[in-house]
Amino acid sequence: MNAPEDLSLRTMGPDDLALALDWAAEEGWNPGLHDAPCFLAPDPDGFLVGERNGEPVSCISVVTYPGDFAFLGFYIVKKEFRGRGYGLKTWRAGLMRANGSVVGLDGVVAQQANYQKSGFALAWRNQRYGGRLGSLPKINRHAGTLLPLAGVSPAALEAYDRKHFPAPRPAFLRLWATRPGTSAVALQRDGALAGYGVIRPCREGHRIGPLFADDESAAEALFLKLAEQAVGGPVYIDAPEPNAAARRLYENFSLTPVFDTARMYMGPAPVVARRGIFGISSLELG
Repeated sequence: MNAPEDLSLRTMGPDDLALALDWAAEEGWNPGLHDAPCFLAPDPDGFLVGERNGEPVSCISVVTYPGDFAFLGFYIVKKEFRGRGYGLKTWRAGLMRANGSVVGLDGVVAQQANYQKSGFALAWRNQRYGGRLGSLPKINRHAGTLLPLAGVSPAALEAYDRKHFPAPRPAFLRLWATRPGTSAVALQRDGALAGYGVIRPCREGHRIGPLFADDESAAEALFLKLAEQAVGGPVYIDAPEPNAAARRLYENFSLTPVFDTARMYMGPAPVVARRGIFGISSLELG
């Protein structure tokens, strides 16, 4: 299909990103209420909007990080403009920003075959668990010491995050953990960081992510502490399907699968501590 000449692409401004978040909500992705500044922090030029006669009809993000890594998200075309080539032109413009980097994405089911045609390969599947939590059990005090994430040194947090995410992202972490209504918790053992997690208010309920932990005991303690923010309302978390400990943990608290995506990479899949990923940060940034 030829690229439509009536679609022009440009870098998003704040109002454009607000619109893209609305589109993401319509797709059922349930973005956070205060995500926008966090998304722009790693790469303000990484978000593109496609316009037809001045009307926004498509969007995509390809956020680049140090170390030749990028993450693709927000690939959306308004429903009434699909099937006209706008998506393909937007897709190609986004990928041009990657400039040879390894690119990751969390692809919805409907697009996974198209991503494969573009050179993306499956690394694993993510399963979103969701539901309402009742009364929570006491946290196992032997799991470790819980403390606000603000009490952890930035260097220790960045080093721990780097085990589970393919690139450094200090500006994102700082903002992600301090948005209004957000709770961020760390777990330490013998003075060393053994896990951390963040829960934030979303269009519907709360979402936990990331949730990185050394083992299931640490993950459960963090989950229970974070979940105190969401008791009485729905809570969601996106967990890698191969992590059996994560599946067991959420099913034990009666959360059920509600949505799934595929983690895919174009280029060699980065090496991360996948067993420690009990919840990814977001579908948009990985």
